[in-house]
Amino acid sequence: MPATILVIDDDTSLRRVLEYNLQEEGYGVLTAADGATGMALFAESQPALVITDLKMPGMSGFEVLAAVKAQSPETPVIVITAFGAVETAVEAMKGGAYDYITKPFNRDELKLLVRNALELRGLSQENRRLKEELAERTDFRHIVGISRGMEQVFAAVRKVADTEATVLLTGESGTGKELVARSIHLQSGRHAAPFVAINCAAIPRDLLESELFGHVRGAFTGAVRDKTGRLQAAGGGTLFLDEVGELPLELQPKLLRALQEREVMPVGGTNCQKLDVRVIAATNADLEQAIADGAFREDLYYRLAVIPIHLPPLRERREDIPVLVRHFAAKHGGKDIAFSPEVLDFLAGYPWPGNVRELENTVERLLIMRSGDVIGVTDLPDKMRGGGAVGGSRVVNLPPDGYSLEQLEREIVIEALERNDWNQTRAARFLRIPRHTLIYRMEKYAITPPQERKR
Repeated sequence: MPATILVIDDDTSLRRVLEYNLQEEGYGVLTAADGATGMALFAESQPALVITDLKMPGMSGFEVLAAVKAQSPETPVIVITAFGAVETAVEAMKGGAYDYITKPFNRDELKLLVRNALELRGLSQENRRLKEELAERTDFRHIVGISRGMEQVFAAVRKVADTEATVLLTGESGTGKELVARSIHLQSGRHAAPFVAINCAAIPRDLLESELFGHVRGAFTGAVRDKTGRLQAAGGGTLFLDEVGELPLELQPKLLRALQEREVMPVGGTNCQKLDVRVIAATNADLEQAIADGAFREDLYYRLAVIPIHLPPLRERREDIPVLVRHFAAKHGGKDIAFSPEVLDFLAGYPWPGNVRELENTVERLLIMRSGDVIGVTDLPDKMRGGGAVGGSRVVNLPPDGYSLEQLEREIVIEALERNDWNQTRAARFLRIPRHTLIYRMEKYAITPPQERKR
């Protein structure tokens, strides 16, 4: 995407000449006839570079420079000044301007100045990004937990991060697998290179091969230019394969070969391209069961699971819940909002089928919908007040006069299916039972999907 440049000058003809020259070089150009209009455009569009005249009625170029630097210190500003007023331009440079150009300007000089300014901006942004990443390298500030289960995760990450080993992260949806993958990347020797993520379940099957391996022009209808795949885009860095259990069976041998041979063949290509990438995969599926079912290659599994790390579900680390609540409250602007002990008991007793992601969403909702500065039980969603057990970990509340075990089991199976849109594989995973066991229970209790009942 071409860089956008904002030109501010009250001289209409000069403004048009600048616009023409910059557009001819392929830049996007915004123009303004005065400083106030220019700063409104700046706030709205956040251009990559500002070129402004120094002497303008109303808001001067010096004021424009100060306003730009106050809002975005990394945005370079080139000032325009009349020939013979170089001292004024030098003053502007002391105030933060990147450089100056005199009227009438030389076109080649303008092109070079703009190119250098944009390159400097890119370097500045990359430097800031690296500093931010380096500041996070040695901690787990975005992964919160004091439980034994999470301490084991932290210990495993510390051991594996600065190696080249392939890692397989397992755990239910919402347990924070991508956060752990990013932490491994940031603590590795590849931290300065890209971290590229791809969700194998979110991309249509017919596009996934091109997304992973890239394609050459003409490889298929619509391939009008060469495309770099995610494996190559992560060159020198880390590729995060999320939901790897959903990778189509026909693509698994190609991924296995790419990982083993350290080279990739784009779709429609004839030449292999060298690959320098570390792979971290993640799944909430039972891959060993998938292997038994013939849905996942055993050799690929062992290639990915060199170092397996399991993330425990939130219900197995309830001591982390109060810590996570405070962390998410601060993250969403509720640092000074208190949670009553009763609320924390309810939150600790809730089963959290959506794990940490569901807890964060709940905390954000409580902060928005609260009735005061202390969040009480009445602020909780109805499902938590009805289903949570104060101070305990019960998932259901049985009536005093008893309940049929078979009826309870039937209701649990139906609820699991409903929560997962009647997808049997996901429902079985939710109940932590094999799929054939779920199908047996459905047949036993005559449970049929809604669409089949309508036939």
